[in-house]
Amino acid sequence: MKPTFAVAFLTLAAASANAAPLPRPAAFAICGVCHKTDAGAVPGIGPNLFGVGTRVSGTSPGYAYSPAMKAAKIKWSKPEIMQFIAQPQTRVPGTKMAFAGQKDPAAQAAIADYLMSLK
Repeated sequence: MKPTFAVAFLTLAAASANAAPLPRPAAFAICGVCHKTDAGAVPGIGPNLFGVGTRVSGTSPGYAYSPAMKAAKIKWSKPEIMQFIAQPQTRVPGTKMAFAGQKDPAAQAAIADYLMSLK
């Protein structure tokens, strides 16, 4: 019996949902100074970014977010992460994140893809 398109699609979707995280890009090195990315890791200077793609801004447990980040209510996605890391203070005025921004779109995309793969 041949699998139907729907069965094949669902199998592929389930496999990608359980896929291993992408390798950490070199551009993430500066982010890693403040942010942890391991499941269950205690926040550092910044919040733990594991699972960020499933959250709304300002909601990671155990981190004291700025009122601005809590109020932003950003549903993190690849485009939102790219926009935020390009200009954190412009995207969320009042954020605690002192980073001036990642200006390289390729690096932004690599970081966002990595973060979105952390599930």
